Amino acid sequence: MADINISSLADRTAASHADPRTDSAEPMWDIIELLFFAYRDFVSDPDDVLAKFGFGRAHHRVLHFVNRHPGMMVADLLDVLKITKQSLGRVLKQLIDQGYVEQKEGENDRRQRLLFVTPKGEQLAMKLAGLQTERIARAFADLGPQAHDAARRFLVAMIDAEGRDGVQKFIARADRARRPRT
Repeated sequence: MADINISSLADRTAASHADPRTDSAEPMWDIIELLFFAYRDFVSDPDDVLAKFGFGRAHHRVLHFVNRHPGMMVADLLDVLKITKQSLGRVLKQLIDQGYVEQKEGENDRRQRLLFVTPKGEQLAMKLAGLQTERIARAFADLGPQAHDAARRFLVAMIDAEGRDGVQKFIARADRARRPRT
Protein backbone atom coordinates (compact mmCIF):
# COMPACT_ATOMS: atom_id res chain seq x y z
CA MET A 1 0.00 0.00 0.00
CA ALA A 2 1.25 3.49 -0.78
CA ASP A 3 2.53 5.60 2.08
CA ILE A 4 -0.26 7.90 3.21
CA ASN A 5 0.48 11.34 4.58
CA ILE A 6 -2.34 11.81 7.08
CA SER A 7 -1.51 15.47 7.81
CA SER A 8 -1.64 16.33 4.12
CA LEU A 9 -4.92 14.47 3.80
CA ALA A 10 -6.42 16.42 6.69
CA ASP A 11 -5.16 19.73 5.28
CA ARG A 12 -6.76 19.00 1.91
CA THR A 13 -10.03 18.20 3.66
CA ALA A 14 -10.07 21.51 5.48
CA ALA A 15 -9.34 23.39 2.26
CA SER A 16 -11.86 21.58 0.06
CA HIS A 17 -14.67 21.25 2.60
CA ALA A 18 -14.80 24.50 4.55
CA ASP A 19 -18.56 24.07 5.01
CA PRO A 20 -19.54 20.42 4.47
CA ARG A 21 -23.25 21.30 4.49
CA THR A 22 -22.93 23.33 1.28
CA ASP A 23 -20.27 21.33 -0.54
CA SER A 24 -22.05 18.24 -1.82
CA ALA A 25 -20.42 17.98 -5.26
CA GLU A 26 -17.37 16.00 -4.16
CA PRO A 27 -17.46 13.16 -1.60
CA MET A 28 -15.25 13.63 1.43
CA TRP A 29 -12.90 10.88 0.29
CA ASP A 30 -10.25 11.68 2.85
CA ILE A 31 -12.63 11.48 5.82
CA ILE A 32 -14.28 8.35 4.44
CA GLU A 33 -10.90 6.69 4.00
CA LEU A 34 -9.60 7.91 7.35
CA LEU A 35 -12.63 6.34 9.01
CA PHE A 36 -11.87 3.05 7.26
CA PHE A 37 -8.20 3.18 8.30
CA ALA A 38 -9.02 4.28 11.86
CA TYR A 39 -11.52 1.43 12.24
CA ARG A 40 -9.03 -1.06 10.80
CA ASP A 41 -6.41 -0.09 13.36
CA PHE A 42 -8.91 0.36 16.22
CA VAL A 43 -9.98 -3.28 15.93
CA SER A 44 -6.57 -4.73 15.02
CA ASP A 45 -5.26 -5.08 18.59
CA PRO A 46 -8.40 -6.87 19.84
CA ASP A 47 -8.49 -8.96 16.65
CA ASP A 48 -5.02 -10.30 17.46
CA VAL A 49 -6.09 -11.28 21.00
CA LEU A 50 -9.41 -12.77 19.87
CA ALA A 51 -7.76 -14.87 17.14
CA LYS A 52 -5.88 -16.80 19.84
CA PHE A 53 -9.27 -17.97 21.18
CA GLY A 54 -10.75 -18.66 17.76
CA PHE A 55 -13.03 -15.64 18.16
CA GLY A 56 -13.76 -12.75 15.81
CA ARG A 57 -15.29 -9.28 15.85
CA ALA A 58 -18.82 -10.54 16.49
CA HIS A 59 -17.57 -12.21 19.68
CA HIS A 60 -15.90 -8.94 20.65
CA ARG A 61 -19.10 -6.94 20.20
CA VAL A 62 -21.14 -9.43 22.23
CA LEU A 63 -18.57 -9.49 25.03
CA HIS A 64 -18.37 -5.70 25.02
CA PHE A 65 -22.10 -5.08 25.32
CA VAL A 66 -22.83 -7.91 27.75
CA ASN A 67 -19.96 -6.71 29.95
CA ARG A 68 -21.21 -3.11 29.84
CA HIS A 69 -24.88 -4.09 30.33
CA PRO A 70 -25.05 -7.06 32.74
CA GLY A 71 -28.43 -8.78 32.53
CA MET A 72 -29.05 -7.56 28.99
CA MET A 73 -31.82 -9.47 27.25
CA VAL A 74 -30.91 -11.38 24.09
CA ALA A 75 -33.63 -9.42 22.22
CA ASP A 76 -31.99 -6.11 23.23
CA LEU A 77 -28.57 -7.35 22.13
CA LEU A 78 -30.01 -8.28 18.73
CA ASP A 79 -31.40 -4.76 18.44
CA VAL A 80 -28.09 -3.13 19.39
CA LEU A 81 -25.94 -5.26 17.10
CA LYS A 82 -28.37 -5.27 14.16
CA ILE A 83 -27.52 -8.88 13.31
CA THR A 84 -29.71 -11.91 12.70
CA LYS A 85 -30.83 -14.20 15.48
CA GLN A 86 -28.96 -17.01 13.72
CA SER A 87 -25.65 -15.06 13.69
CA LEU A 88 -25.99 -14.09 17.34
CA GLY A 89 -26.96 -17.65 18.28
CA ARG A 90 -23.77 -19.10 16.83
CA VAL A 91 -21.52 -16.54 18.52
CA LEU A 92 -23.37 -16.72 21.83
CA LYS A 93 -23.19 -20.51 21.87
CA GLN A 94 -19.41 -20.37 21.50
CA LEU A 95 -19.05 -17.77 24.25
CA ILE A 96 -21.34 -19.73 26.59
CA ASP A 97 -19.75 -23.12 25.80
CA GLN A 98 -16.27 -21.73 26.47
CA GLY A 99 -17.29 -20.06 29.73
CA TYR A 100 -17.16 -16.36 28.80
CA VAL A 101 -20.89 -15.62 28.98
CA GLU A 102 -23.74 -17.14 30.93
CA GLN A 103 -27.43 -17.02 30.19
CA LYS A 104 -30.08 -16.92 32.91
CA GLU A 105 -33.87 -16.89 32.93
CA GLY A 106 -35.59 -13.67 33.92
CA GLU A 107 -36.83 -13.58 37.51
CA ASN A 108 -40.35 -12.43 36.57
CA ASP A 109 -40.55 -13.90 33.09
CA ARG A 110 -38.82 -17.26 32.60
CA ARG A 111 -38.97 -16.77 28.81
CA GLN A 112 -36.49 -13.90 29.07
CA ARG A 113 -32.89 -14.83 28.39
CA LEU A 114 -30.59 -12.52 30.33
CA LEU A 115 -26.89 -12.39 29.55
CA PHE A 116 -23.96 -11.90 31.92
CA VAL A 117 -20.22 -12.18 31.47
CA THR A 118 -18.47 -14.66 33.70
CA PRO A 119 -15.30 -13.56 35.51
CA LYS A 120 -13.37 -15.06 32.59
CA GLY A 121 -15.54 -13.08 30.13
CA GLU A 122 -15.11 -9.87 32.09
CA GLN A 123 -11.34 -10.33 32.11
CA LEU A 124 -11.26 -10.73 28.32
CA ALA A 125 -13.68 -7.85 27.72
CA MET A 126 -11.59 -5.57 29.92
CA LYS A 127 -8.37 -6.60 28.18
CA LEU A 128 -9.87 -5.72 24.80
CA ALA A 129 -11.29 -2.43 26.10
CA GLY A 130 -7.89 -1.62 27.61
CA LEU A 131 -6.16 -2.07 24.26
CA GLN A 132 -8.67 0.19 22.55
CA THR A 133 -8.51 2.76 25.36
CA GLU A 134 -4.72 2.95 24.99
CA ARG A 135 -5.10 3.69 21.27
CA ILE A 136 -7.74 6.35 21.92
CA ALA A 137 -5.67 7.94 24.70
CA ARG A 138 -2.63 8.18 22.40
CA ALA A 139 -4.73 9.93 19.76
CA PHE A 140 -6.28 12.29 22.31
CA ALA A 141 -2.83 13.16 23.69
CA ASP A 142 -1.82 14.29 20.21
CA LEU A 143 -4.94 16.43 19.83
CA GLY A 144 -5.06 18.35 23.09
CA PRO A 145 -7.39 18.86 26.04
CA GLN A 146 -10.67 19.20 24.12
CA ALA A 147 -10.15 16.04 22.05
CA HIS A 148 -12.45 13.75 24.06
CA ASP A 149 -15.37 16.16 23.89
CA ALA A 150 -14.83 16.89 20.18
CA ALA A 151 -14.58 13.18 19.34
CA ARG A 152 -17.71 12.40 21.34
CA ARG A 153 -19.68 15.18 19.60
CA PHE A 154 -18.47 14.01 16.17
CA LEU A 155 -19.37 10.38 16.82
CA VAL A 156 -22.81 11.26 18.20
CA ALA A 157 -23.42 13.43 15.14
CA MET A 158 -22.55 10.44 12.91
CA ILE A 159 -25.43 8.43 14.42
CA ASP A 160 -28.77 8.77 12.62
CA ALA A 161 -30.62 11.67 14.25
CA GLU A 162 -33.59 9.56 15.33
CA GLY A 163 -31.29 7.13 17.16
CA ARG A 164 -29.01 9.57 18.99
CA ASP A 165 -31.04 10.00 22.17
CA GLY A 166 -31.50 6.25 22.53
CA VAL A 167 -27.78 5.59 22.07
CA GLN A 168 -26.83 8.28 24.58
CA LYS A 169 -29.31 6.91 27.14
CA PHE A 170 -28.01 3.38 26.50
CA ILE A 171 -24.44 4.52 27.19
CA ALA A 172 -25.48 6.52 30.27
CA ARG A 173 -27.30 3.49 31.73
CA ALA A 174 -24.16 1.40 31.37
CA ASP A 175 -22.05 4.10 32.99
CA ARG A 176 -24.43 4.28 35.98
CA ALA A 177 -24.76 0.50 36.29
CA ARG A 178 -21.04 -0.31 36.21
CA ARG A 179 -19.94 -1.72 39.48
CA PRO A 180 -16.59 -0.61 40.89
CA ARG A 181 -13.67 -2.90 40.13
CA THR A 182 -12.05 -4.64 43.08
